Amino acid sequence: MAFDSAAIARAVMDANSFVTLATADADGRPWASPVWFATEDYRHLYWVSAPDTRHSRNLAVRPELAMVVYDSTATPLEGQAVYMTGTAAQVTDGIEIFSRVSVRKGLREWGLDRVTGDARLRLYRATVTEHHILDPDASIDVRAEVSW
Repeated sequence: MAFDSAAIARAVMDANSFVTLATADADGRPWASPVWFATEDYRHLYWVSAPDTRHSRNLAVRPELAMVVYDSTATPLEGQAVYMTGTAAQVTDGIEIFSRVSVRKGLREWGLDRVTGDARLRLYRATVTEHHILDPDASIDVRAEVSW
């Protein structure tokens, strides 16, 4: 592998604001949802969602998920993506990371009060167990494992 897979993965994740979550319900029916995400280490992705959304309900019964970050405006065969698998759960630790990234992107600050108690939204964290990118040396859709 003549390319730096981690540098490519970081660049894609830094340049894009949305991750598509692929979840499944207890019966295995799939569902995909784009959500705005925050990360500082590329191994933990944070987002806020209402617990009654389909992807949140799915994660409550089946925490395994797949995710992809990509530029949807890229020309075919010229774009790059980061494909991930992992597990996700509703959390309260990590709101400071979500808030820092939110402020860096020009959005509002977040505190625990916005994701606990009577608040409509909750904080979720995906812990990534695998990262892959598109092999930049291949002329077709070939995945390359990211080496951190």
